[in-house]
Order: sequence, then structure tokens, then C-alpha cells
Amino acid sequence: MRYIALLTATRPDTPPPPGLMEAIMKLGADATNAGALVDQAGLSPSAFAARVGVAGGELTVTDGPFAEAKEVISYAVYDVRDKAEAVEWTSRFMRAHRDLWPGWEGESQVLKVMGPEDFA
Repeated sequence: MRYIALLTATRPDTPPPPGLMEAIMKLGADATNAGALVDQAGLSPSAFAARVGVAGGELTVTDGPFAEAKEVISYAVYDVRDKAEAVEWTSRFMRAHRDLWPGWEGESQVLKVMGPEDFA
């Protein structure tokens, strides 16, 4: 089963500490070697984004930046046995932020990516 973890946080004024980036790289290597990590990347700020919507039969496009204080800043796609395993990999990622970047706050949503098994 595939799961996507979306990291939402307030963009801090300081860059991540070097130790955090090393921990993220190691965690990514561990997840890749375990066959769990399919893809991961950081995302640009909403100033480079657009929203496409439909309301009242009309299609709208709104360019960023958007007013939310928190933005989705990265994602990871896992191919794992179950939600618990996806939550465990995501928790490891969040613990690295907590332990290595004092004062940092954020959250990750772990969402199941629908596959053929969901339409049987």
C-alpha cells in the first residue's frame, strides 16, 4: 500500500541546522534500503504556487502566495505493509526535527494513496 506524508510547518527565518539535513539524508537512505521510500522532496513556498478550483460551475486559478501561516513544505511517498508502518517512518522524520531543531513546530498528515485494491 502506498501512503503519502505531507509535512506542514511555518517556514522559519533560519535554515535547518546541518545535523538535521544529515539525519534526513540518513533516514531517506534507511527507508530506501528497506524498500519503503518511493519518493521524497521539499516543496517551494506558496509564492510559486497556484490553486485551481471549481465553484458554481466556474473554473478559477489563483496564484500564490497564500495567506496561511503554515505551508506544505515537503512530502514523502512510502510503499509499506500498512498505515502503522507509514506512521512509523513519518514519526522518525518528525522526531529528527524535534530533536535537532529547537523550537521548530510542524505536523505531518499520513494519507493512503488509493490503489486498485480500493476499487475491487
